[in-house]
Amino acid sequence: MDQRQETSSGRFDHCPWLFADGATEEQRAAQLARRTALDGDSEVGERCYVAESAAVFTDRLRLGADSYIAAHAYVTGELTTGAHCTLNPFTTVRGTVRLGEGVRIGAHTSLLGFNHSMEPDRPVHRQPLTSRGIEIGDDVWIGSHVVVVDGVRVGDHCVIGAGAVVTRDLPAWTVAAGNPARPLRDRRAPRTAGGTGGTPRSLTRFADTARSQAAGLLSRAWDGDRYRDRPGAPATVRAHCDAVEIADLLLGSAPGQLAPEEHVRRLASAQDPRSGLVPELGEPLPPEEEDGFTADGAALYHVLSVGYALDLLGASFPHPVRAVRDMTVPQLLARLDGLPWRERAWNAGAWVDAWATAAHWNLRHGASGGGTVEALFGALVTRVDPWTGLWGTPSAEDGRLQVVNGYYRLTRGSFAQFGVPVPSPERVVDAVLDHSRDPRWFGAGRETACTVLDVAHPLWLCARQLGAGGYRSADVRDWAEGQLAAVLPRWRDGEGFGFGPGADGPGPRPGLQGTEMWLAIVWYLADLLGRSDELGYRPRGVHRPEPARTGLGPFPG
Repeated sequence: MDQRQETSSGRFDHCPWLFADGATEEQRAAQLARRTALDGDSEVGERCYVAESAAVFTDRLRLGADSYIAAHAYVTGELTTGAHCTLNPFTTVRGTVRLGEGVRIGAHTSLLGFNHSMEPDRPVHRQPLTSRGIEIGDDVWIGSHVVVVDGVRVGDHCVIGAGAVVTRDLPAWTVAAGNPARPLRDRRAPRTAGGTGGTPRSLTRFADTARSQAAGLLSRAWDGDRYRDRPGAPATVRAHCDAVEIADLLLGSAPGQLAPEEHVRRLASAQDPRSGLVPELGEPLPPEEEDGFTADGAALYHVLSVGYALDLLGASFPHPVRAVRDMTVPQLLARLDGLPWRERAWNAGAWVDAWATAAHWNLRHGASGGGTVEALFGALVTRVDPWTGLWGTPSAEDGRLQVVNGYYRLTRGSFAQFGVPVPSPERVVDAVLDHSRDPRWFGAGRETACTVLDVAHPLWLCARQLGAGGYRSADVRDWAEGQLAAVLPRWRDGEGFGFGPGADGPGPRPGLQGTEMWLAIVWYLADLLGRSDELGYRPRGVHRPEPARTGLGPFPG
């Protein structure tokens, strides 16, 4: 090879984008031979370039068309890329790494899709390796000298600033930087001066938009006689309650489709006088509910949704919930023991939520409960896991999903609703933040209204108890900032929020349930950042932050 060609090859190794237009036939042949000689199971797409000086020793390589691996890159393990992906000079890619389409990796950046365990029983060099892998979405730009650690998922369209250390998932469209990397803003949000942290300076603008469209959202869900979650969905009791919540939150009034007294009449008359429960429209109560407070379907949630919708309208249930009123302390304790804490902690928490809320409404009817409310708190405090502050058992399939969701439902109806401090708030914060990093439920657009609320409300509840600047407040703020930056752009003009990420694609479209829940979640996230006043609204119904009832006295914590 003459000096001219050697100089060109070195230039192409460091500037592979010049190869397509500047290489000689001899250099093209040499590049083809280089690609053919790659170790392991390798498939390289059309118009790719692999630098001669790159150390590529993969077990499996799938390099998409028009991609390149530049000078002195170090690539091992399993790498899969889409088209138009670039690994710039001195990049390190190890373990199992998957890149989407159009990913740009800056020089000296490391994607480390493996890890060592570090148990204290043996030296580090004898520890086994672990690998959860790294996934990078489409249209992602990762700057120079960035480190992305094992298990991280980076959503589509993200930008990661130079020198960042990415230790947790980033939702789609996030701009992030720092060590550890923190979300700064959503790429789609206009950049305005004076932003606070990673949260857009658009909370007031968002709330104004939602408020201006609230009447249209309610009209969209009205079929002329009943409320549906969204056009084409069936009319439901919950849709009516969600309409009342949204109107109260954004408009400070009852929904305009009916007179306030007609809203009250319809919701109050839906209560079964004998049991005190509310069945779904056109359906009987489940047989087990006729004699006891046992099912976990719509009738139990209606204790919350209908009760608080009536409360917002200045009314209340006309009848007590009989099964809760008549339950004795031994019956309550036996029922708590029989709940599926190990297999379905969410269902167990939902039952406690509905039971405690029914007890709250019954107290308005003068029913003392015979000490059952006090017995409920005593039983819950003695049954809590002292290591996590939660109830229930995690599973290999779901991680802490059921346990954290169950914690939110249980504490919402009991500790939060009655103004009683939760046990072990620091340990709760640790456990809930740990769950928020589970890539099965968070990051890259996986969140739903439930999964985010299940984290936001416990963190808020514990933060209020621990005080300003309390335990792990910086981590809590980081999480809240990232979620808020991801949530606000999901609003769809004229439609509101969808329940989950499917609302942006082929899944369920936005409706009343998603809108009501996300509006409350936005408030909690903003309040964790000290900025909820910018919204100009505050939940007063099912998701109200203040206790609905106080005065039960202290409980051990």
